[in-house]
Amino acid sequence: MLRTPTGGAGHGTAAAGERAMSIGTVLLQLRDEFPEVTISKIRFLETEGLIEPQRTPSGYRKFSPADVERLAQVLRMQRDHYLPLKVIREHLEALARGEQMALPPGGAPGDPADALRDQDLGQATAARIGRSEFLAATEATEEQLDEWESYGLIVPATGGSYDAEAVNVARLVADLGRFGLEPRHLRAVKAAAEREAGLVEQVVAPLRRHRNPQTRAHAEATAKELADLSVRLHAALVQSALKAGFH
Repeated sequence: MLRTPTGGAGHGTAAAGERAMSIGTVLLQLRDEFPEVTISKIRFLETEGLIEPQRTPSGYRKFSPADVERLAQVLRMQRDHYLPLKVIREHLEALARGEQMALPPGGAPGDPADALRDQDLGQATAARIGRSEFLAATEATEEQLDEWESYGLIVPATGGSYDAEAVNVARLVADLGRFGLEPRHLRAVKAAAEREAGLVEQVVAPLRRHRNPQTRAHAEATAKELADLSVRLHAALVQSALKAGFH
């Protein structure tokens, strides 16, 4: 696991003797802790000013160990605290000034996603946030959220609240949108996800109906494991299809 940096100063520069790394090498280093990270994600964080790798004369990015640690810190704050990039940037800038801004487990004080702290994105949760808090946590506009909801990508609960899964979906949809993929393009992805969820439900439904509490608890653990395997299979099939398309 990568170390969390104690400050933000000095990113983008490599001290003497530090080994400069390509973006591909950085991706491999991060993958153990952040299996969903992509080169596109790293490039996006650079465009947002959260990392500043050096460039070779020919334009290739070169990352120092400090750059990689800073990247890991940004990804952790997104994953563990549901922080928008603006808040992460402010936090890192404060660290660079020598100010201590410790984050409590699962969220930042006053952050709109506090209501979702300590929740597992792979499980249903009763913790919810309102529409304005959801917009702040995902950095989305009213128009974007309306469109996502119109295509069924985001489904608010009764009363118009949102859970941790909705926050995660919104961020992924927004990331895909930066590549020109609109909500209408993602309807097939949603339909495929619903079919996969249906397969998982077929397996665990008998266990969930069991009278034994331990059996019902086993059903939830089984559902989570099956969901993880399904996601990994989906990713592998997409990669395989892409490779086939290049040959």
